[in-house]
Amino acid sequence: MNLKELNFLFQRDLNKLKEELNAYQEERNLWSVDKNIANSAGNLTMHLVGNLKQYIGLDLGGFPYVRNREREFGAKGEPREGLLLELEEVKKIVEQSLLQLHPDRLGDMSLHSFFGYPMTIGFFLIHLYGHFNYHLGQINYHRRMLD
Repeated sequence: MNLKELNFLFQRDLNKLKEELNAYQEERNLWSVDKNIANSAGNLTMHLVGNLKQYIGLDLGGFPYVRNREREFGAKGEPREGLLLELEEVKKIVEQSLLQLHPDRLGDMSLHSFFGYPMTIGFFLIHLYGHFNYHLGQINYHRRMLD
């Protein structure tokens, strides 16, 4: 795995998330939910930002961060501009964290074992990228269905 390429993918898709948020015609719809859609685009965005700040920024880059998952899923109606500012901040954190990470560390064991077994940092980074894109797809669907 090449950390420059992985950073490129994260940056590309963080930009795509920004495009999705800006594509909402009605800002209030960022926070809409439906009987079959439990999480709003705003909450999913906050969740993605929190996830990247914790697992890449804090764990790998040493950026101070205290996660507030309650806010990620409980906040409602925050302005689009605030979400966009958080995205810009996390883009810088991800870039600095990944590009300063020594490639030899990719084989080190991650601090986390979400699947019930230990995993390498490289494996965990791929997992985080997949997680990000899963929710990015949900946001795209959310926008097309509820805006």
